[in-house]
Amino acid sequence: GELNLYTSRHYDADLQLYDDFTKLTGIKVNRLEIAPDQMIERMKAEGEYSPADVILMADAGGLWKAQQAGLFQPIESAVLEARLPQGHRDADGAWWAFSRRARVIAYDKARVRPEEVATYEALANPRFRGGVCVRSSDNDYNLSLMAALIEHWGRDKALTWAKGVVANFARQPVGGDIEQIRAVGAGLCQVALTNTYYYLRIAASQNEGDKATAARVALSFPEQQGFGTHVNLSGGGVAAHATHK
Repeated sequence: GELNLYTSRHYDADLQLYDDFTKLTGIKVNRLEIAPDQMIERMKAEGEYSPADVILMADAGGLWKAQQAGLFQPIESAVLEARLPQGHRDADGAWWAFSRRARVIAYDKARVRPEEVATYEALANPRFRGGVCVRSSDNDYNLSLMAALIEHWGRDKALTWAKGVVANFARQPVGGDIEQIRAVGAGLCQVALTNTYYYLRIAASQNEGDKATAARVALSFPEQQGFGTHVNLSGGGVAAHATHK
C-alpha cells in the first residue's frame, strides 16, 4: 500500500502525477526530495536497509552517478521498452527517462542576430565580450552540456571554449536559469544559457516585467547544421534494495 520515492526533482507537475497514481492505485507515495549528491551519499550509508523503492533524478548526470554507485537494479518492462526509444533508457534497464529538455541560448533580439548564436562556439567569440550570463559551472545542467561538448569536440577544444565563455562573462555566475533570462531582458547581458522550459515559464507569466522580458528575448537552438542542440534527460529506476519492486 506504500511506495517510497527518493527524488531530486522539485516540480509541481510531479506532485500531480503522484496524486493521480495514488487515486488510480490506492498506493500512497512517501516522497523524500533531496539533492542528487546528498541522495547518493545517503543511500550508500543506508545500504541494504535503504527504504527507497524508486529513485528519480532531474538530470542525466545524476542518473549516471547513481548507476555508478550501484543504486539501481535492472528491470525488464515491455511497457517501458515499447514507449521509450533506446536513447532514452539504459541499455541494461537500470534507468528509464521520462522527460527531456534542450539547453539553448537566450538572446536579446535588439542586440543579437539569430545567425550570431547558431552554435555553442559563439558564446566564446570575442563578439560577446562582457555579454554572457550563465549560472554556476557546478550546476548539473552545465556539467552535462560540458560533458557533451567534450564528447563532440574533445577535451582540448572544450576547455578552450569554456575559458572563452568565462572571458566573456557580463558578471560572475549568480542565480538559476530564470535569472539569466531576466538579465538578458534587462540588458545586463546579450546572451545566456538556459533550459527551454524556464523561458516558457517567463512567457506564461502574468507579471509585467516577465512579459517585457519574453517580448525582448528569443531562443536559439544551436548546432542545427552540426551535432544538434544538447538535450538532457530526467528519469529514474528501481532502487537496488527496493522492498516494493
